[in-house]
Amino acid sequence: MRISSLVYAVKGFTHMDHANAAEPVDLGPSLANTVTVLTSKAREKSVTVTLELEPELPKVRGFAAELNQVWGNLIDNALDAVANGGRVDVDAVREGKTVVVRIVDDGPGVPKEISGRIFDPFFTTKPQGHGIGLGLDIVRRLVRHNDGTIEFESRPGRTEFRVILPTAED
Repeated sequence: MRISSLVYAVKGFTHMDHANAAEPVDLGPSLANTVTVLTSKAREKSVTVTLELEPELPKVRGFAAELNQVWGNLIDNALDAVANGGRVDVDAVREGKTVVVRIVDDGPGVPKEISGRIFDPFFTTKPQGHGIGLGLDIVRRLVRHNDGTIEFESRPGRTEFRVILPTAED
């Protein structure tokens, strides 16, 4: 049963059965599949990961596989940032004609002196051999390709990334 649910999540995460065209994307399954795919990493560090979705969250217009890559990179980074026993919270809410997805972790935060560089290609805060510094650059490019914006705020004990995407509603 566990293998079946993981295969289902990976299939949904990669969108193997969807064309690469903008379409209405239901963020509920998209985010849930990403969390499922990263559950093993969270369990290794005893990290609590929560997912809260506003009821009747509208779909966004975008590229499902690209958005899954965004969620994967952001949640994976949050898991890397937190200490053993830490916490990562993911939520999605409607705000006007947009949907805002927040990924919040309780890690050490991004130091102010480097915060302006975190989206730069090849910039990484990870130890040598643990990151090449392309994850957040790719995230920013994919968010823009999906007509969205990405923002972040950070201080010790709380880093929040916000991805803002237009709804698919006319």
